[in-house]
Amino acid sequence: MKIVLVVDYFGDTTNGTTVTTRLLHDSLVKFGHEVKILCGKGNGWKNVYETGFLKIPVLYYYCRKNGFLMAKTNKKVFKEVLDGADLVHFLADFPMDRAAKKYCDKHNIKTSAAFHIQPENATAQLHLNVKFINDLVYVYYRRLFFRKFSDIHCPSNMIANQLKKHNYKANLHVISNGINAKFHPIESPRPSEYKNKYLIIMVGRISREKRQDLVIKAVAKSKYAKDIQLLLLGKGTWLKKIKRLSKRKLINPAKILFTNQDELLKVLNYCDLYVHASDIEIEAISCMEAFACGLVPVISDSKLSATSQFALTENNKFKKGNYHDLAKKIDYWIEHKEEKDELSKKYVEYAKEYHSEKCVKKMNDLFLDIIKR
Repeated sequence: MKIVLVVDYFGDTTNGTTVTTRLLHDSLVKFGHEVKILCGKGNGWKNVYETGFLKIPVLYYYCRKNGFLMAKTNKKVFKEVLDGADLVHFLADFPMDRAAKKYCDKHNIKTSAAFHIQPENATAQLHLNVKFINDLVYVYYRRLFFRKFSDIHCPSNMIANQLKKHNYKANLHVISNGINAKFHPIESPRPSEYKNKYLIIMVGRISREKRQDLVIKAVAKSKYAKDIQLLLLGKGTWLKKIKRLSKRKLINPAKILFTNQDELLKVLNYCDLYVHASDIEIEAISCMEAFACGLVPVISDSKLSATSQFALTENNKFKKGNYHDLAKKIDYWIEHKEEKDELSKKYVEYAKEYHSEKCVKKMNDLFLDIIKR
């Protein structure tokens, strides 16, 4: 097939949608398809067609701080990349994506969409995360964009259920985004600076809804606070706040880093425990990559986070927003090393169910079915 993936930002791996698109691209190429990318910028990748970025004052700065940029509309580029495609798959809902969808409809090019961006992610950033406003955003997304598709890919049952509640009429296909097979247990020497420390890690955008503040408070509350070193990997609008909170609360202030995927693999393999405190999450590739490396996770049970589906025991989840409960779970795993080691092996096996090859095989079958229909 000739497939085009439409995503605003393909530049680097600062957000989950970019990571997902790159993984989908590579896997579809392995299936033998001709795959092109329509985006704002592709940072040197092959078969990338760039339109440039919208640089709206304030909005551009805000998006950039969150590791994301909106692409421009460019009809000349649309014609070059979209004409002749068997299927165009959209991974976002922004001005360029909407314009490209109009182009496809006008020229009878088959399309599908993925629902990757929860309304709650945006409203939380703007201090407007209340049900009434979120419901309006779901309606806005549906009427402006998603009602034009017969098939929508949902990375989790949680988000599929949200779309059903908000009257999305398309065929909803629940398929995990999958884990890159490169994430698995390896020998990874721990840096000397972390010697004799219990390493807890959380990976993801540093922002209000991801709740890194909760992890810091939980570590401070732990009986073993003096022995714990917290690693926070990511960038985002809450970076300064989290740095200040960490210095004020922790005996060992958190190390805040940003790494490429090769380095991330090494870091995950020398850590002791993974925490995912986010209130809002469609799936959380970062958590999946962690337990694929054998890290036992402790996950928020938030109803708006699908990540709690990966909790294999009650001690793998904590009450949403409750750092006292998170501290108890952290202490539990520090005190039960043998149980954690056994569960680590189970998580490595469990992760194989979500390997990208299996997930993209399902996406491949979906794409073929859409084209036939």
